[in-house]
Amino acid sequence: MSWIPFKIGQPKKQIVPKTVERDFEREYGKLQQLEDQTKKLQKDMKKSTDADLAMSKSAVKISSDLLSNPLCEQEPSFLEMVTAFDTAMKRMDSFNQEKVNQIQKTVIEPLKNWGMEGCDGSILLLCSKGEDLLHLSLHLDLTGHLNGFSSVFPSLNMAVKRREQTLQDYKRLQSKVEKYEEKERTGPVLAKLHQAREELRPVREDFEAKNKQLLEEMPKFYSSRIDYFKPSFEALVRAQVVYYTEMHKIFGELTAQIDQPGLSDEQRERDNDAKLSELRALSIVADD
Repeated sequence: MSWIPFKIGQPKKQIVPKTVERDFEREYGKLQQLEDQTKKLQKDMKKSTDADLAMSKSAVKISSDLLSNPLCEQEPSFLEMVTAFDTAMKRMDSFNQEKVNQIQKTVIEPLKNWGMEGCDGSILLLCSKGEDLLHLSLHLDLTGHLNGFSSVFPSLNMAVKRREQTLQDYKRLQSKVEKYEEKERTGPVLAKLHQAREELRPVREDFEAKNKQLLEEMPKFYSSRIDYFKPSFEALVRAQVVYYTEMHKIFGELTAQIDQPGLSDEQRERDNDAKLSELRALSIVADD
């Protein structure tokens, strides 16, 4: 989000107190920062799931390559081990895909939609009619809560732009009133002054209403963010728990299939070292 005030001649009278303008900029700035942080989080989550998928696909590729190794044709015991490994990798990949799909639906898409401009037209319409932002966001269903929450941001941007445009109209008309007030009070001048004041009054009231609404609703909207983010990240944790529970089961079963019972890790390491020593002793691999 970005907010660039229009350039215009300033009236002599201070229309908006500096403290009020400072409060407005502070609250709007917090929401701008929130949107930027959310976009970054969405990108990081996407990178994480892409890396997850690449990992499981690579594991499947390794097991597939091992199955095509000539050793599997020559050694039935090795073929049995690699086949068990290949089955485990494919199961892992399947569960990983399911986990990523769940994260995509419950976390990444809602985060991605945060800054989208194509939000619900009814929300935009209601916001344009003065419906408060928090009221709109609280009436969204649980499934689409983050999508709805994010769709309020474009509406907020529009509300801020409308406030800024009304402020510029307010300043322009206030300058016009001041110009006639400084002139000699002749009949034509007084008539124009009256007309200028009549033009100013509804614009001033409109600005004050818009400004008041935003100053009240932006802090509420910001403070409600946890209520909307929390369910998505709870879903993320649940997806990870299910995935790693299944991984524990899959690799436990794989270990039972290929493991040699009764051997400790130290014994396996010694056996492997002994076999490597035998290989190194062969003349074809001896150092020059």
